[in-house]
Amino acid sequence: MHNLKLLVISGQRSGKDTLAEIFSDYFGVTYTSSSQAAADIFIYEVLKDKYGYKTPEECFEDRVNHRAEWYNLICDYNKDDKAKLAKGILKSSNMYVGMRDREEIEECLRQKLFDLIIWVDASKRVAPEPASSFNIDKSCADIIIENNEDYASFKRKALRLGEMIFKEVPTSK
Repeated sequence: MHNLKLLVISGQRSGKDTLAEIFSDYFGVTYTSSSQAAADIFIYEVLKDKYGYKTPEECFEDRVNHRAEWYNLICDYNKDDKAKLAKGILKSSNMYVGMRDREEIEECLRQKLFDLIIWVDASKRVAPEPASSFNIDKSCADIIIENNEDYASFKRKALRLGEMIFKEVPTSK
């Protein structure tokens, strides 16, 4: 198990979870999506009656239709401590995937929660995310990994980056 704490960020559909899955599969790193954690911890309870959700999974799957609402709910959850959700996630995971708010990132850095912040850049193939649900950019990251080609290219880059971060050769998958 690795002790490094990573934050993986980018706009929607850029490959954050794919990077986390590759790191998990090949380097044994654990990760949690901010959206999944938020759904499990509090968003399902807040939205289940409004949208008729039967399970947290159903709520999570529909998040794409309510991005600004989710963003605002997470910001509200973190209002007294901008790092609250991050601290909860990092209790059981090495990677927080999908933070969307600059103030939250800055507070996490002040509290020294992350060793490294990685931006997954897919700007050549994915439209920018609206400011109503996202106020960060690649300047928040320490490292930028490009994901503008096919999966095989991205996987090669992810494995090379993982080798540098985790100082080991990946197991074959």
